[in-house]
Amino acid sequence: MANVYLGLGSNIGDKKQYITDAIEALSDNPHIDLIQVAELIETEPYGHVEQDDFLNTCVHIETDYTPYEMLDKAMEIEQSLDRERYIKWGPRTIDIDILLYEDLQIEQDNLTIPHEELHLRSFVLEPLNSIAKDVVHPVFNQTIHELYLDLKRKEMKE
Repeated sequence: MANVYLGLGSNIGDKKQYITDAIEALSDNPHIDLIQVAELIETEPYGHVEQDDFLNTCVHIETDYTPYEMLDKAMEIEQSLDRERYIKWGPRTIDIDILLYEDLQIEQDNLTIPHEELHLRSFVLEPLNSIAKDVVHPVFNQTIHELYLDLKRKEMKE
């Protein structure tokens, strides 16, 4: 079983329910063991699209899915919860991103692991830090906690 960390976010409709439903869908899958769920946080939208605030969280799962199978399952869950892809970083009922999959590094058109902007997003690092602070980012060779503190320092300077 592989240790995998997922980021979940929603900013349309009943945001909390969409996230709850996505977590339940993950938990109900016989190939996935839900290990831990971070607390929900409310965050401003990322990118340059006018939209409502997000609810975000991260989950730690163990799975026997390959990274590509996990991507397929995440997209199936998104589709089952009426996810529509119109605008990059636009509004969505649910977004499920693979943040980390063990210490794998994958760069393909449809899958990048670790998530390419994980270290730039406080709405990811804050909940991820609460459940995976000692996990080492395989590219930067820093713990999630170190990345989180670095980002907080940068944000304070801005």
